[in-house]
Amino acid sequence: MIETEAKEVVSSPDSRNGSGELDGRENGDADGSAELGERGKGNGDGGGEAQSRRAGKRVLIASLALVSIYAVAQFVGGALSGSLALKADAGHMMVDIGAIVLALLAMWFSDREASAARTFGNYRTEALAALISAFALWLVAAWIFFEGYHRIWAPIDINGEIALVVAVMGLSVNVVMALTLHRTEGRSLNVESSRQHVIADLLGSVGAVASAILIIAFDLTIMDPIIGIGIGVLILISSWQLVAKVFHVLMEGTPKHIDVYKLCADIEDMDGVTLVHDVHIWTITPGNEAFTAHALIDPSREGDDTALLKRIQEMTHNKYGISHVTIQVERSLEGCTENHHVGHLYSRSVNGR
Repeated sequence: MIETEAKEVVSSPDSRNGSGELDGRENGDADGSAELGERGKGNGDGGGEAQSRRAGKRVLIASLALVSIYAVAQFVGGALSGSLALKADAGHMMVDIGAIVLALLAMWFSDREASAARTFGNYRTEALAALISAFALWLVAAWIFFEGYHRIWAPIDINGEIALVVAVMGLSVNVVMALTLHRTEGRSLNVESSRQHVIADLLGSVGAVASAILIIAFDLTIMDPIIGIGIGVLILISSWQLVAKVFHVLMEGTPKHIDVYKLCADIEDMDGVTLVHDVHIWTITPGNEAFTAHALIDPSREGDDTALLKRIQEMTHNKYGISHVTIQVERSLEGCTENHHVGHLYSRSVNGR
C-alpha cells in the first residue's frame, strides 16, 4: 500500500491509525510544495518486516534455550578437566545468554508505539543493545588473555578426555545455533549480534577440541592456554565488524547497499525534475531506511505534482527498498537555506550517470 502526504505532514515508521493501517493524506499548497511519506516493504504494508522481526525473536528464543542448557554442562566439564580453552568457551556461553536476553528485551522495547517524544519509535534500542553485547565480548577476550598469560607460566594438569567430550558437544550445539541464526541474518542488529557471539563460540569449541586432542595425543598442556589466547583474538576480530555496523547506524551513515548518486540521478531523470538537493539517507534499524530530499521542479511544468511525487516514491521504494520517503517540492531555490548537497551532479558528469 502506497501512501501520499502533503507538505507539513511528515511520515514516520509508526504513523498508524487505530486499525493498524497507515494514515494517508493528500493536500496541496499555494506554491506547489509537498512532502511524501511511505512505509512498508514486501507487499507494501509492512507485513514483511513484521514477519521478519517475529522470526528473529523465535530464533533468539530457541538459541537461548540451547545455550542455557549447554552452558551448565560446559562449566561442569571445564571445572572437571581444568581446560582453559573449555573454560573460555564456557565463559563466552554465559555472555551469550546475557546478550540474547538483552537482545530480546531490546526487540520488545523497540516494538512499542512511537510517541511525540520519540517520533521514530524505539528502534535504536536494538543498536544500543548490540553495542553493549559487542563490548561484553571484548571483556571476555580480556579475561581469556589474562588467564592464558598466567597458564603459560604456570601450567596445570588437564584431563584431555573430559575436555574432548565436552568440547565436541559444544561444537555440535554451536553449529546448530549458527545455522539457525543464519536464516534471519541481516534483518536485525540483535540477531546479527547473537550470530557474532555464536561464531566466536564456534571458534572456541574448535579450539577446545584441538587443545584436547593435542593433550591426549602428545601431552602438550602448553597448547591449551595458547589456543585459548588465539580464541580471544578471534573473538575481538569477529566482534569488530558488529561494532563498526552499529556505529554506522548510530552515526546515521548511508546504508551500504544504496548508491546515493545513482538514486539522485534516477530522480533527476524523471520528466519535470530539474535538481535533487538537501539529500539525506540513513538507517533507522536494519531493513528500515529513510530518505529525505528537496526536488526542484521545472517552473514551466504544468499539472499536479502529486503524480510526480508518487512516481518518485514508487521508484525509491521498489528499486532501492527505502521504506520511509519524504520529498519537498520546490519551484525555486530562493529562500531555501539548507545545504544543497549536489555532489552527485559532479559524480554523474564524471561517470556519465
